[in-house]
Amino acid sequence: MTRAHLVYGKVGVEARREWLRGCLEEIYRKYNKRAYVSPDPLEFLYHFTDPKDQEIVGVVCATLAYGRVETIVKKVAQALALLGKAPRETLLSLSSRDLESMYNGFKHRFHTGQDMARLLWNMKGLILEYDSLGESLRHFLDITKGDLLGGLGHFVDALTRDARGRFLFPDPRKGSASKRLFLYLRWMVRCDEVDPGCWKGLVSPGAILVPLDTHLYSIGRHLGFTKRKGADLRAAAEITQAFKEIEPEDPVKYDFSLTRFGINPDFSKEDLFCLLERYS
Repeated sequence: MTRAHLVYGKVGVEARREWLRGCLEEIYRKYNKRAYVSPDPLEFLYHFTDPKDQEIVGVVCATLAYGRVETIVKKVAQALALLGKAPRETLLSLSSRDLESMYNGFKHRFHTGQDMARLLWNMKGLILEYDSLGESLRHFLDITKGDLLGGLGHFVDALTRDARGRFLFPDPRKGSASKRLFLYLRWMVRCDEVDPGCWKGLVSPGAILVPLDTHLYSIGRHLGFTKRKGADLRAAAEITQAFKEIEPEDPVKYDFSLTRFGINPDFSKEDLFCLLERYS
């Protein structure tokens, strides 16, 4: 049992919450900086200033965000290079056959060039119908009466239509933690030094779940936020709720800074746990 857990047993809920808030705020101030982004697919969004380019780039980055981070960054760079300096303009000019030809031979673990071509073609269809990916999600939220998981499920259906397999973006309605989908939402919805916040006012930052990867899952378990034995949707919801008790309007605020410990080669989770215990 860690020193932090021992302290939690001796003090009241409010005292624990205030202690943890102070600790997390200190970590956020120190590490929620663009200097700590690389290596991370998020860095590619900074190459573009138009939100309508960034939302397209974000989908490419998020769907490829599995495996070794060095490989992810390399494959994202390959995929985006074909879209040039104006991804939206380029995409809208291409046919389905163009995309299949361009991405022929592309491969990232389970992703094939055909998967990428189909994903981009589906994005083009949503943009032509709704003007942007963000507006398409707004439509899906409207038809599900604001139910976020329901709206996201329709969004995923539209993006992965006729694609080979649901690994592109798993459906959150089926119990998946949907880490890459909520990572994409974090980038689109939140706005600070790290997250660009391309979708102003579309979804409240307080409504989204944490993008639950192995790093945040182990941190959540360490802090006692969840006892789930796997990083599923319920674990993501429990960890999000625990953060919401600390930061009600923005529970995903600490995701980036906490997950640097384990992703960035300069930090480790052991460093983070020592830091947490030091502040106790």
